[in-house]
Amino acid sequence: MSIAKKLVGQTAAYGLSSIVGRALNYLLVPVYTRVFLPEEYGVVSYLYAFVAFFNVVYTYGMETAFFRFANKPEQDPKTVYNRVLSAILVSSTVFTGILLLFSQQIADYIGYPEHREYIVWLAVVLAIDALVAIPFAWLRHQNKAIKFASIKLANILLTVGANLFFLVLLRHIYEGQYLQSLQPLAAYLYNPDFGVGYIFLINLVANALLIPMLWKELRIFRFRLDVEQLKPMLQYAWPLLFMGLAGMVNEVIDRILLERYLPEGFYPGTSNMAAVGIYSACYKLAIFMTLTIQAFRYAAEPFFFSQAKEKESPQAFALVMKWFVIACAFIYLFISTNLEDFALLIGPEYHEGLMVVPVLLLANLFLGIYYNLTVWFKLTDKTHFGTYISFGGAAITIVFNLLLIPVLGYMGSAIATLLCYTGMALATYLLGNVHYPIPYPVKTILGYIALATVLVLAAYLIPVENFWLRHAYHLALCGVFLTVVWLRERSYFLTKK
Repeated sequence: MSIAKKLVGQTAAYGLSSIVGRALNYLLVPVYTRVFLPEEYGVVSYLYAFVAFFNVVYTYGMETAFFRFANKPEQDPKTVYNRVLSAILVSSTVFTGILLLFSQQIADYIGYPEHREYIVWLAVVLAIDALVAIPFAWLRHQNKAIKFASIKLANILLTVGANLFFLVLLRHIYEGQYLQSLQPLAAYLYNPDFGVGYIFLINLVANALLIPMLWKELRIFRFRLDVEQLKPMLQYAWPLLFMGLAGMVNEVIDRILLERYLPEGFYPGTSNMAAVGIYSACYKLAIFMTLTIQAFRYAAEPFFFSQAKEKESPQAFALVMKWFVIACAFIYLFISTNLEDFALLIGPEYHEGLMVVPVLLLANLFLGIYYNLTVWFKLTDKTHFGTYISFGGAAITIVFNLLLIPVLGYMGSAIATLLCYTGMALATYLLGNVHYPIPYPVKTILGYIALATVLVLAAYLIPVENFWLRHAYHLALCGVFLTVVWLRERSYFLTKK
């Protein structure tokens, strides 16, 4: 029982830091989309899509390799820590050196030759991210969940606070909107021409502050680059690198392909980079579904493993899946039918892309189903299937983005995302039926998703002009869904067990 309580507490700490962190970062979206034009925000989204890929390359699976080898009885955890961090230190220096060397060429390639400093700052951020990943892993290995979560949240709060200070407070004072007596000070500290550079520079400073926060963990480090001892770790890590890259393709490649393959003038008066900004801002409205899935994963994975040996575990997994889908289908329906209210979270210049939000919400619903279905290959130690499925999803993402972007613009990217996650869920389900059958109520699950989709279409195909009547109508549609759930599932609540 004490071990279980400890596990639950650590899971809550790690999960809370991640979920709260995402939520706090989301608070910046209303700021960015009101301060910056779509083209400027597009630059941020475009560059951070590349950062997501390079983050995987910089760590190349060694964080997980550290856990695997540090927990082997014949290995000394501190020695493994020194070896892994030494390897990351050397490789990060080389990778960042290459990026710095070609920073001007990269800036030219993305169409911002006058902002080479963006590339320089992000190259340093990537190196810091990779280096601190191993001390963070050391904290997890030492079961210091509270310190881990505290540092993570402190870093996020610093980032959010600095953005609000420069882009909201100082900007408003500089523009004379309030506290005019402080205008000279604001003019000294704030430069409106610096633009999105504030986002990149604040990220750099906040990440650099992680080094003193983790100083105790870094102080014990001793450089030990033993190539022979690293070989088995690298052999373990390489598949994780490719799996991570495939996952990043599914998550962010659409921004890169959208900028490159959207025909010029597809959206009159809107550049390709501005289209990326609009699509990225609207994608953020799916955060409510993403946070639900994230919270579920932290809670469900320990449950799945703890229940694996129970006789009734397949039935329990099927029940979890059903209620997970019901919850996510309602979120999909509620946000889609009340999109005009959620759209207030982003600037009006970005509203032209709102039609992608229901598609992306549905896509993330299927992503959540996929995560739920992965229980079979995690419990049977056949995780290589996860690699194959991730690569299949990456192929779907790339192919359909290339096919649909020239025809449908950013709606094509949204549909490609939906096809990717639906395909991954379907493949995982079919393979699971062979290797670890679970009696999922497929008809019921698909029925709830179909019902939510029909109600979403009803909201869009039957327009109501009056503001209050329209909102009442949309809430009534949500009520229909809840009523159907109650009528079909009330026995679950009414049966006394």
